[in-house]
Amino acid sequence: MARQHIHPTAKLGSLVNKQILDLTAELSGMTIENDLRRQLRDNLTRLRDMGAYRGRRHALGLPVRGQRTRTQIATATKLNKVDRKG
Repeated sequence: MARQHIHPTAKLGSLVNKQILDLTAELSGMTIENDLRRQLRDNLTRLRDMGAYRGRRHALGLPVRGQRTRTQIATATKLNKVDRKG
């Protein structure tokens, strides 16, 4: 918003048409919402299909980045859930 010189608390109705067009142009270049989710899911399936260590850890719901699993695994298994179909 600093690039377009828009006040952080400005409402959409108070913006000029040129500012709205600048915002839409800026947002169209970003990866947002469903596209980002799809990209993350594709990355995980690629790792899983490749048979990489990280892919297997994701598939099992275990910590991926080398965290301790002997005693402190409860939080990691909660956070590392992958949506599975089936």
